[in-house]
Amino acid sequence: MKVDVHAVNFTVDRKLVDFIQERMDKLEKYYDRVVSADVFLKVERTSDKENKAVEIKINVPGDDFLVKKQCKTFEEAIELSAESLERLLVKRKEKIRTHI
Repeated sequence: MKVDVHAVNFTVDRKLVDFIQERMDKLEKYYDRVVSADVFLKVERTSDKENKAVEIKINVPGDDFLVKKQCKTFEEAIELSAESLERLLVKRKEKIRTHI
């Protein structure tokens, strides 16, 4: 799967990009028609400790899924977002199966 990582107002290190790619590749296990993913990483300027925001947009034929999470670390936010996307992709796959 093609994954584009966009860091807003900071530079992202290679380890985080590799972590994101690895986690997004696992999503293909749930739905094999995923075309690409756009991952947006943002650091919110708040006094709150949970200031790392992650937006993941998954492109599948006929639809796009967008998940937003905000946590203390990017890894935690990516993990939570991926879990939400897993549920969405499984639901979509089941919906398509019932129509066939």
